[in-house]
Amino acid sequence: MPADKTLPLKYWTGVVELPPGPNGERRRKPIRRKNKAELLKELAKLRVDLEKRGDIPTANTTVEKWFSYWLDNIAAKKVRPNTLDGYRRTVNNHIVPAIGKIKLDKVTAAHVRRVHDAILEKGNNSTTALLAHRTMSVSFKAALREGRIGRNPATLTDAPKKAATTLHALDLGEAIQLLAHLATRPDGALWATVLLTGARRGEVIGLERDRVSEVLDLSWQLIRIKKTGTEGKPDVPADFEYRHVSGGLYLTRPKSRSGWRVIPLIDPLRSILAHHIEQTPPNEWGLLFTRNGRPYSPDLAGKDWRKVLLDAGIEKDVRLHDGRHTTVDLLYAAGVPDDLIQEIVGHSTRSMTQAYKSLRNRERLTSAMQQFSELLAANSPSAIDPPTRG
Repeated sequence: MPADKTLPLKYWTGVVELPPGPNGERRRKPIRRKNKAELLKELAKLRVDLEKRGDIPTANTTVEKWFSYWLDNIAAKKVRPNTLDGYRRTVNNHIVPAIGKIKLDKVTAAHVRRVHDAILEKGNNSTTALLAHRTMSVSFKAALREGRIGRNPATLTDAPKKAATTLHALDLGEAIQLLAHLATRPDGALWATVLLTGARRGEVIGLERDRVSEVLDLSWQLIRIKKTGTEGKPDVPADFEYRHVSGGLYLTRPKSRSGWRVIPLIDPLRSILAHHIEQTPPNEWGLLFTRNGRPYSPDLAGKDWRKVLLDAGIEKDVRLHDGRHTTVDLLYAAGVPDDLIQEIVGHSTRSMTQAYKSLRNRERLTSAMQQFSELLAANSPSAIDPPTRG
C-alpha cells in the first residue's frame, strides 16, 4: 500500500472490494490513514463488518439508482402486481423528483420530510404522503438489510397521518332506482352483480360461467399485469397463482385463501344471471361478462360504471369500488349480522377461516342474502322483478 503522494500529507490508502452495485458496477470502499498500523486495523474491521453484513455503505449509489434496483430485483419478486405498480408510481412521481440525486447513505430524516412536503405542495393529500413514506420505509429496510445504509431514515421521523375521507354510497332509494334502470340494459347483469354482492371490480369482470351455480364463486379476479422480458411471462412473484386470459389480462387468486369467497345466489340476482347466461353465447375465455366481445379491461370498468349511473339519473359521485359501501349499508339495513357482512363482501378486517365455509355457515349466509333481497323487494317490488325469459 504505497503512500498517496497527491495529498499534502503522507497518507496510507487501502481499498475493500464490495459486492457490485444496482447496475452491476464495481464498488470499492477506500480508506485513508496517516498511520499504516491504523489503516490495517481499520481495514480488518471493515472486512469483518463486510462478512457479517454482506455489504458496507458507500457514497456511490444515489436514491434514484437504489429505488430502480429495489423495484426490479427485490419488490418485483415479493409483492403482488398492483402493489408493485403503486410502488413504481410513488417512486417515479414523488420520491425520485424530490431526493433522487441524494446519495443513498446520506439520506436523513429531513430528506424523508422533503418528500412529504413536496407531495403536499403539489396539492395531494396526506394519504399520498403516507403511502410515499411507507414505500420509502420498505425500500430503505431492504437497503439496510443488504448493508447499503447504516439505518433506515424513514424510521427517524413520524409518518404523515392518513387523510380523512368521505365514503360515498348509494342510498336504498338510489339502489332501487339503479336496479330498475339495469333491467333495461344489455349489460345490466354485470352492474347488478356489483350492487347485489359487494364484489370487487376484478372479481366481477373475472367471473367465469362455470363458477355460477346455486352459489357465486369469487375465488379469482381479473387484473392487468405487466410482462417481463421473457415472452408470455408476467412480472409476478414466484408463488403468485395466475391464469392467462388475453394480452396483459390475467385471472389471479386473492391475496390469501381467506379471500376465496363463496356467496349463496338468491333472487333477484340468481334469475338475472340465469337470464344473462341464456341470452349470451359462450366465449373462448369462459367469462360471464365481456365488453364488445372481448375480456373486460379493468380500467374501462370504472369509466363505464359512472356512465351507467348518469344514464340511471344518478349524479352522485360514487366510484365503482364504492358500490361495495352501498352493499354493506344495505346489508346492515336488512339486519344482517356483522360477521356475515364481512364474509359476504370479503372485508380484511376479520380473519376468515375454513369454518366460515361450513354447511352451517352456508345456511346463515343464505338467510342473510334472503334478508337483503327482501329489503329490496319491500321497497320496490317491480324494480327487482327477475327478467322474463324467452
